Amino acid sequence: MTSQIRRSALSVSGNLAEGFGRHHTKDKMNFYYASRGSLTETKSYLIHAQRVGYLKRDDHRVALKRIDDIWKELNALIRSLRNKTYPQP
Repeated sequence: MTSQIRRSALSVSGNLAEGFGRHHTKDKMNFYYASRGSLTETKSYLIHAQRVGYLKRDDHRVALKRIDDIWKELNALIRSLRNKTYPQP
């Protein structure tokens, strides 16, 4: 479980970095979508870890709060790129 959490969490930042390094907006967005998927995967592992007693309730709450904050920032980034790529009339 620890290994899976570490891998998925590291994948969030890895995909963000790779997306940042891409020149084309659509390429960037694909990596940011992958990052969001890894974030969801990490959240799922943390929920399971708390349910089976691997995490204390307070630690779990703090981790989920951080994930939610990152989720909001990542969605804002995706939305800004989407609006730049597909402007609304």
